[in-house]
Amino acid sequence: MKPLADCKLYTFVDTAYLHGRAPELVAQQLCDGGSDLIQLRAKNSTADEIRRLAEKISPIIQRANVGFVINDHLDIADEIGADICHLGQEDFFDAGYTHVSELKTKNSKLKIGLSTHAPAQAQRALDAGADYIAIGPIYATGTKPTAKPVTLEYVRWAAAHATVPWFAIGGINLQTIDDVLAVGATRICVVSAILNAPDVAKACAEFRQKLA
Repeated sequence: MKPLADCKLYTFVDTAYLHGRAPELVAQQLCDGGSDLIQLRAKNSTADEIRRLAEKISPIIQRANVGFVINDHLDIADEIGADICHLGQEDFFDAGYTHVSELKTKNSKLKIGLSTHAPAQAQRALDAGADYIAIGPIYATGTKPTAKPVTLEYVRWAAAHATVPWFAIGGINLQTIDDVLAVGATRICVVSAILNAPDVAKACAEFRQKLA
């Protein structure tokens, strides 16, 4: 994968949005469309199901030189040689960790991304040595229906203060992206606006064009 600093478009194979499609097909479409990072997110699946999914899509993603991210499951990310494991605040800080160096893995190249929902959380994640942070949800999103939007103010804060690559996430679509970029974002995560599009690869390409 390219360096995180050069990654702009972060997309998802999210089982909640597959609508019966094969995960391998969606992964290939995301690669074809120009994704820099692809996260496997399967909130309602067992660890064994996630491992099997990861084994199916990992070769496709890594063959395309795209970064492969596993959500939540550090052990699976470690086992299959993923590039990144993404963790929420509760998976990391609430589990008692204070620095990413405490996450002992066999995979020495494994990077750690952390979700953040406020400046204080972002600062804590930066202090903890996160390789990147996610900033959001910027807008209300069906992906996290109970999460309160953090608004563009948090994006402005991140643009001024974040010292590692950061990605704006939550409700970003082709109508809202211009406002997000206007306040300083240069990297975005997109879930439903791509996975619900009639042509996944084309939708990715449209977002890439905006990011260019």
